Amino acid sequence: MGKRKTQRKNATMLDSDDDSSSVSSSSTSRSDRMSVFGTEEVEFNKDSLLDETVDALFEKRGSTREKALAVIIDAFSSSLPHQFVEKKFATLLHQCLNCIKKGSSKEISLASHTIGLLALTAGPGDNAREILEDSICPLSQAFKSGSESSKIASLVDCLAVITFVGGNDPEETEKSMQIMWQFVRPKLGSNVIAVKLSAAAISAVVSAWSFLLTSMDGWSLSSKLWQESVTYLSSLLDKDDRSVRIAAGEALALIFEMGSLEKFAAEAKGSSDGAVSEGNKSKEGFSHIQGLKGKILNQVRDLSVEAGGKGSNKKDLNNQRNLFKDVLEFLEYGYSPETSMKIAGDSLQTSTWSQLVQLNFLKRFLGRGFTKHMQDNEFLQDVFGFTPKKSHLLGSERMSNSEKRLYKSPNSGLSKARTQLLNKQRMLSEGRNFGHFAVNVGYED
Repeated sequence: MGKRKTQRKNATMLDSDDDSSSVSSSSTSRSDRMSVFGTEEVEFNKDSLLDETVDALFEKRGSTREKALAVIIDAFSSSLPHQFVEKKFATLLHQCLNCIKKGSSKEISLASHTIGLLALTAGPGDNAREILEDSICPLSQAFKSGSESSKIASLVDCLAVITFVGGNDPEETEKSMQIMWQFVRPKLGSNVIAVKLSAAAISAVVSAWSFLLTSMDGWSLSSKLWQESVTYLSSLLDKDDRSVRIAAGEALALIFEMGSLEKFAAEAKGSSDGAVSEGNKSKEGFSHIQGLKGKILNQVRDLSVEAGGKGSNKKDLNNQRNLFKDVLEFLEYGYSPETSMKIAGDSLQTSTWSQLVQLNFLKRFLGRGFTKHMQDNEFLQDVFGFTPKKSHLLGSERMSNSEKRLYKSPNSGLSKARTQLLNKQRMLSEGRNFGHFAVNVGYED
């Protein structure tokens, strides 16, 4: 009975029409305590507020749960409540999963985003493993319950984040990528009905798929999978929606950076030297790959100089042109775009397509919380090799050196290896004065 009264009290607080004033007065109160009692008191009050909000997730009224989830998202965006995660991790996770199973599209979107933030805050380890293992089936089922753009985007973002943080081996990552891929490219059968997706949903799926691809060793994936992916992504470059084109362009640049197209082009050429029947089939496959590469190059070149047209959004057009100019330079000369952004006075830099895809995805997922997480989240700092000069984390909440070695991002080593491979390709490109597409010139008959 006592717990029920507490839940009802919290629900009343969240149902109040004067939500903004409640949050404002609470923030002022916490701010006052900070000046008097210090950081520990503030952390205590933040955790206390989160405890009350999690209790509201048990309420039957959907609008109450939605408000509670919004408060939790705001809290996880403005801080990293590690103590709260340690105490209420399982409760929050499973209440969010219940929201995904039974809630409205809005509630599913909010709950999915909350689970992603929970995984990023917890960091690699047992909690992240539990999030991935317990969430993948409910998320997969939620894909089948409707195709609203905002819901689909939240679901694929959540699946991408929890796999990126909690996945321990390539098979788990590939499984999540396949779930995403089957949503946009379903294998039609007697029990499968093709669903027409909006442009926003397609771009969200492709972006999340690309984000997970950055943590994979492309050379371990099958040639058939790569050829199917590249063919589909090339078709997206012809779509009317610019967000779809940009997402597909980033994905293709990443695939070329990983050398995957070169891999199955070499396989096809090598197989053509075998038996006559198999050789003819492989030659056809090799010719198809070469033709596909040429088609993509022409598509990228056209999109880099596309005219605006009447009524077009100038900002979107400029974003598209800039992106495809970078892709074109990479495909022709092997140069990846280098970026730099300031985070509280410190510089976060990227020099590969893999890093840029990760950065763009996480900036979009975290929104206004990106800066806070880059300042305080050691897992994300590890991903980008970013070390802020001034850290705001309490010493007791920082990961130990042994934990960092044990739970270091699985993509970090791969990123270094991939960068080395790219640098080697770039040196060859400069030395021979050939473009990226000339890598396979030795295979020509």
